[in-house]
Amino acid sequence: MTEFDIPPPLDPDARWPEGLSIRARTPADAPDITALHNMPGYRRGTLRTPHHSPEEIRKGIENQSANFISLVAVLKDRIVGDVGMTRYANRRAHAGSIGMGVHDAYIGRGIGRALIGEILAIADRWLDLKRVELTVYTDNEAAIALYRKFGFEVEGHLKQFAFRNGEYVDAYSMARLRA
Repeated sequence: MTEFDIPPPLDPDARWPEGLSIRARTPADAPDITALHNMPGYRRGTLRTPHHSPEEIRKGIENQSANFISLVAVLKDRIVGDVGMTRYANRRAHAGSIGMGVHDAYIGRGIGRALIGEILAIADRWLDLKRVELTVYTDNEAAIALYRKFGFEVEGHLKQFAFRNGEYVDAYSMARLRA
């Protein structure tokens, strides 16, 4: 892929790491997404359990609902992160929820910033969402700091939110509101 093949960020003020592209995920991405989701660091920050299969991931992609947007970050032909957003319906049509993760070897390189920026550009510029929500483990300080940079605020502390690696862990409920 050349620099001319990489679509620019939706937000004209955004800056991505050199060579990074962000695009919709496809069923053909299932093996690479499986490898990403099975990484210990990636999994630690999500609700995913160990040992997902490419078939399981492929079926999830193929059966994705119309109100779900899923993107992958690609660097040097390798998927290095993903982000998804569910847009709610009816009386919550103004809101959505996001989740994301970055490849263990690419933490701290701007991949998460690029993914959050792109999904929020869709939320703001294409869907006119007023509220975007997420949950994050209370011990994931790097993610919390990133979300705060994008205007997310802690709205609640969820005690014993999930069972992770043999113990219950807390999470924060965070949201970003737009006027």
